[in-house]
This record gives sequence, C-alpha cells and structure tokens, in this order.
Amino acid sequence: MQTKTIRPSKPAKRSWVSLILTLILLSIVCFVLFKLQGVQNQLVLRIARLCAINITLALAMNLINGFTGIFSLGQAGFMAIGAYTTALLTIPASKKAMMFMLTPLVKPLDTLTLPFGLTLIIGGLIAAGAAFLIGVPCLRLRGDYLAIATLGFSEIIRVLIMNAQSLTNGAQGLKSIPSNATIWWTYGIAFIVIVFMALFTSSSYGRALKAIREDEIAAESMGVSLFAHKMMAFMLSAFFAAVGGGLLAAYNGTIGQDMFRVIQTYNVLMIVVMGGMGSITGSVIAAFIVTIGQEWLRVLDGPINLGPIHTSGIAGMRMVVFSALLLIIIVFFRNGLFGTNEATWSAIGGRLSALAGHKKRGTAE
Repeated sequence: MQTKTIRPSKPAKRSWVSLILTLILLSIVCFVLFKLQGVQNQLVLRIARLCAINITLALAMNLINGFTGIFSLGQAGFMAIGAYTTALLTIPASKKAMMFMLTPLVKPLDTLTLPFGLTLIIGGLIAAGAAFLIGVPCLRLRGDYLAIATLGFSEIIRVLIMNAQSLTNGAQGLKSIPSNATIWWTYGIAFIVIVFMALFTSSSYGRALKAIREDEIAAESMGVSLFAHKMMAFMLSAFFAAVGGGLLAAYNGTIGQDMFRVIQTYNVLMIVVMGGMGSITGSVIAAFIVTIGQEWLRVLDGPINLGPIHTSGIAGMRMVVFSALLLIIIVFFRNGLFGTNEATWSAIGGRLSALAGHKKRGTAE
C-alpha cells in the first residue's frame, strides 16, 4: 500500500511567506524605533512622533470619509475632546491649582490624575458618546449638508471650550501636560489602529461600509442597515480621533482652543486625500510624506539666500508651495497615491515579477 505525500497548497505557502515577511518587517520597524529613541536630535524625534500621531488621525478620518463614503468635517471637535480629557486627567493636582487660580477647576477633576493609557480610552469613549448624540440627527443627512452639520459641531465644541472656564481654563488653555507621547506610545497606538482597521475593513462590517460607499440604495436592498452601520463607523472614527487628540496634547505639552480650528480637520483630510480615500496603506505613507514635507519646507518661511536672490521670508509660504505640490499629485493621481488599493505582499510580489518579466523581454529583444 503506497502512501501519498500531502503537499501544502500554494495559498498555504503564500500565507506562511506573508507571515514571515510581516514578522521581518515588524522586527525592522522595532529596531528603527529603538535606534530613534537614542537619537540626540530632538527635532528628528518630534517629527517621528508626529508622523505616528498623524497616522492615527488619518486612519480615523479615512474610516468615515474613505471606507464609508460619509463626508464628515467634525474631526477637530473629537480631537479637542480627547486632548482636553487627557490633559485634565494627567496634569498633576499642584499644576492644576496654579492654572485655575481665578476660576477653580470643578471637582473631582481638581485632584484626580489617572494613567496616560486610561485617559486616552476615556477620552475616546466620551468622543464616541458625543458622536452618537451628533450622529442621531446628522447621519440622516447626505453630502454637503452632512459636511456642514459636522463642521458646525466642531465649531460648537471649540466655542464651548473657550467659554467653559471652570473646566477647560477658557482661552488661556492648559499647560504642563506630561510628555507621555513617547516613540513607543505613538507608534504602538498607530500599530494597534492599523491592525484594527485591516481586520475591521476585511470583516462583514467593513464590506457593508464599502457597499454603503458605493451605492446606498443597493446596500439597503441587500439588507444592510444604513443608519446602524453609519453610526458604528462614525463612533469608531470619533474614538480614534480622540485618541489621536490625546496623543497630540501629550506631544505638545500645552493646548488651547486655537489648536482645534477647522484647519486642523483640513490638515488630516489632506493626508487622507493624498494617500487615497479607502486605503490604509495610502494613509500611512501619506502621513509620513505630509508631516516630513511640511517640516522640510519650513525653511521657506524664513530668510532665503540663493546667490543673487535674497528674501526676508514670507510667513505661510511653505503651505503655499506644499499645497501646489499636493495639487500636482492629485492631477496625476486623481484617486490619491493608492486609491482604494493596499500594498499586500502578494501585490508587491506580483509587481516585482511583472517588472522582472518586462526586463527579460527587453533583454531578449
């Protein structure tokens, strides 16, 4: 009696190869982060941490705007909720007493301090609750009407922050926020959000959100509850935006209501549009491009000496140049750098095989 050798199928081999390559990539990333932690140049460290924070914020917006197809502009409001929650729950009691001299801070926040990770979760839950209250009336709207409604919510949050003296210290803002947004915190949370987004968008819930994005009527006819799925995406997006806002507060060390104007939403939206509406990989790569590009072009705001050309510097010139570069990218990549595609190992391998085959044919000719 002959025994047959069972050989693993090609999909099984590919999954093992993908797993090994992923582990190698994660090892390389951890090694780079370990080396970054010992870098003496504080500017490099700040830019590296800001890249990770922008990844979290971009993925939060991409979930609602890209994967669900809802044009929401309320991210700055959710970021503000997370930032102020984290700040109020991490600032030492002695520092709070010094800041809130005119109007005492409400109890029990005046003496309450919690671990940094727990404050991020609390801020995210508060933002998710606010998203539920806003979403009940707003998510029944569509298109520009929904965008205007969420934009109005963001401005309402900012005005409330400015006038709630006994809770947010009003226009003076909050200072002495502990610098907990380290390399490991920022990139650890960014990694968790990336993994969650990858698993969520590939699940039945994620496929339902993509169906809503493509055609709401067809999705509803197939049994997808439009309101329930939109609300779920809206609340998840608010949760992650608040977590990103909490990281931003710990990154800056001080926050105020001016930090969360509409321009903050547009900065995150710029990353999402450049990377691709509905692409996790695009948001990650675009976060690095936009963050590093804006810092690299900061030299344009100061004095410039290029041989016979001398300028004293024009404030905001870097944003003008960066916006022009963004327009050029959009002209050539109308759906962003990745569109709705993802950079998987199989896709990379297929592209490399195609390039190798093309090179062989060129050599043969």
